[in-house]
Amino acid sequence: MFNAILSGYLLGLSLIVAIGAQNAFVLRQGLRGQHVLPVVLTCALSDAVLIVGGVAGLGWLVERWPGLLPVLRYAGAAFLLAYALRALWSAWTATTGLDPAAGEGAGRAATLATCLALTWLNPHVYLDTVVLIGSVASRFGELKVWFGLGAVAASFSFFFALGFGARLLRPLFAQAAAWRVLDGVIALVMGGLAFKLLV
Repeated sequence: MFNAILSGYLLGLSLIVAIGAQNAFVLRQGLRGQHVLPVVLTCALSDAVLIVGGVAGLGWLVERWPGLLPVLRYAGAAFLLAYALRALWSAWTATTGLDPAAGEGAGRAATLATCLALTWLNPHVYLDTVVLIGSVASRFGELKVWFGLGAVAASFSFFFALGFGARLLRPLFAQAAAWRVLDGVIALVMGGLAFKLLV
């Protein structure tokens, strides 16, 4: 049982630790201290739903409806490209550093809508969680539930650490240059992902 949990945890962590659109968004919200709990819960619970679906054997949905992934791919690419352009504009025009007391930022509903789009419009999330984790989990036989729990635990621990740990970087992001670099990196990551989805 412990081996299944640990294997699930390590695989889950390896799939989400690389910087991507979702992680960059969570980091940004954590730095700003805006809607951090709802954002990390949305990301972790979304992953949990997808992982449970994969462990339960729902990978056949992706195989049965192959037209689903292209739709998600183009919608996700359009969304990522728009977000990349927004981040690029922010990197180009930023003149101030982080001031947590300044401005309200986006409302909770708009923030969560962006978070959900970054999660559910990414076709790679289905391949990683539903297909990959689901297929590896099947190798554990009766212990696949424990494997899935390990992967879910990895998602929760990572997103909570990223979202709430970002505050430790706030002194660095009090400088406008740091924000410009972060927004530039976010623009490159999102633009690169959009290009990768299209090509």
